[in-house]
Amino acid sequence: MTEPAIEIRDVAYRYGDRLAVDDLSLDVARGEIFALLGPNGSGKTTLFRLVSTLIPLQQGEVRILGRCLRRETVAVRRSLGVVFQAASLDKKLTVAENLRHRGWLHGLSGEALIRRRDELIEQFHLADRAADRVETLSGGMRRRLDIACGMLPRPSILVMDEPSTGLDPSARLDLWRLLRGLRDAEGVTIALTTHLLEEADKSDRLAILDGGRLVALDTPTALRESLGGDTITIQTADAKALAANIHERFDVTADGSDGSVRIRQADGHRLIGPLAEAFPEAIAAITFGKPTLEDVFVARTGHAFQQ
Repeated sequence: MTEPAIEIRDVAYRYGDRLAVDDLSLDVARGEIFALLGPNGSGKTTLFRLVSTLIPLQQGEVRILGRCLRRETVAVRRSLGVVFQAASLDKKLTVAENLRHRGWLHGLSGEALIRRRDELIEQFHLADRAADRVETLSGGMRRRLDIACGMLPRPSILVMDEPSTGLDPSARLDLWRLLRGLRDAEGVTIALTTHLLEEADKSDRLAILDGGRLVALDTPTALRESLGGDTITIQTADAKALAANIHERFDVTADGSDGSVRIRQADGHRLIGPLAEAFPEAIAAITFGKPTLEDVFVARTGHAFQQ
């Protein structure tokens, strides 16, 4: 069995009295794109900071490519590329200058640095902007350059915090093509945090966090299929009251919160007509579909996903 790229065991972390990560354990396999999904305050960014060695472990153990993060911090850092939520670029320098300066920080110099800089400029499709200042680039190009900087030392693992922040839909699609290319062509393991459900759905596997706890872990498809049946979502003024009335009238489980009622039911399409006839005044809108990651979150936590 191949050793995981990242092993997290019984990790907990506190900021004063607030428990940010609560006895969390999971593995990230080599060569996969792994997403940590959760709303603000779920603990995903704290876990990113722990894995990337930005803050020290308080409790538990993390191993990176078999190395103990606590005892072999320097060796761990050499295997990581880190991309922060806010791009760590100098806006007054050009694309090429940013890569050169970051390369110095990684101990690269001379011809080796020039070759690596030029390779990354080509790989990340930045050749026509290499001499332009970063302040003139679009958000998508800045993110590409930021990832290129993280890839300078040829890391085995790329750790990213909210990589799609500030990107438009087209730039997000471009980002994911880039990440899949790094995984497929170079075998890079990618671990990223996100609060975007549609982004987590693109990952190979994901962990859903809530209140510092791990509430679900599997492929996006397996998590959706674990709910079974179809999903009916009803927009209404009083979700809790309507959910109770639906349960009483049709003997089905209905979850009501934050202005919507969700019902998971086999052959759910057969229930839509009777619902509309039974509660015409209470229903503002009704939609039907297969379970989503948001449905998984609601089912595992009992409350809505607040982005």
